[in-house]
Amino acid sequence: MTGQTGATGLPGVDPGLAERMSRDVARVEEFIQAQLAGEEEFIASAANHLFAAGGKRFRPMLTVLCSYLGGAYPASDEVVAAAAGVELTHLASLYHDDVMDEATTRRGALSANLAFGNTTAILVGDLLFGKASAIVADLGAEAVRIQAQTFVRLCAGQIRDARPCPPGEDRLEYYLGVLRDKTGSLIATAAQYGGMFGGAAPGTVEVLRRYGESLGMAFQLADDILDVTGDVSESGKAAGTDLREGVDTLPVILVRAQADPSDARLIELLDADLTDDRLHAEALSLLRQNPMLARAQEMTRQVADEACEVLAPLGESAGTDALKALARSAVVRVR
Repeated sequence: MTGQTGATGLPGVDPGLAERMSRDVARVEEFIQAQLAGEEEFIASAANHLFAAGGKRFRPMLTVLCSYLGGAYPASDEVVAAAAGVELTHLASLYHDDVMDEATTRRGALSANLAFGNTTAILVGDLLFGKASAIVADLGAEAVRIQAQTFVRLCAGQIRDARPCPPGEDRLEYYLGVLRDKTGSLIATAAQYGGMFGGAAPGTVEVLRRYGESLGMAFQLADDILDVTGDVSESGKAAGTDLREGVDTLPVILVRAQADPSDARLIELLDADLTDDRLHAEALSLLRQNPMLARAQEMTRQVADEACEVLAPLGESAGTDALKALARSAVVRVR
């Protein structure tokens, strides 16, 4: 079972390029399926559980698209393998996330922790990290170094995300640093691998890496705002989940920083136990009406614009147009 790549759903993307992307992302999916099928039946079923549920295949699509900037069509076998390594790393993190978040659903399916139990979900995540590392090992020492550094940043970001901002540190900078590591790092690697194994010049590879990190931050910022403004049909989780769990995302951080006397009731609620449905509903309503939500939306669009600006040294092409469309699509949900 394959998921929706979304490659043809980007407005403004050359149809021929979108079709090539779809074909190459399908090759990545086939590569991953072969990796997961080579295990004992129960392990294969557990490892394939979230992959089979679908998803946007956002990271493989980015790797494939960035590889085209090196001038090669279709994507080489190395590009396909690199994209698979990135997607398996992402998939592994989802198994661990579901255990940490005590999730009940993922991608419209039963979460892995409920389907198989916490112990199996954690071990399957570890197995997938191992498979990703084995794939990357065949791509050379530099790819292994990048994978290891990315893995460290991803884990460090998740650890810091689970902790409150330390006393004396700027809340906004701490939050942005967490996003840069926990989400931006792997998307940066997806773009970097595409350039590397697509034959792009070193300068182009670095541009793509920087673009990917900004893209990842924009994507996560948009997700955090959607938690306030959206509903379960859009985000896959109930609105205000972060509020209920006491997680301060960008809109809340801006409200706290502004310290406007008119926000006294909202801040009181933000410091309360929002597992109470009545208090949670009131806090969510007040946050949705607060002008800092619009400010957070504008900041998110600015990050996406910055990702597009990073691409300037690469000039204009169907490939860079598609990368810009990808950045715009990441934040269109917050408009």
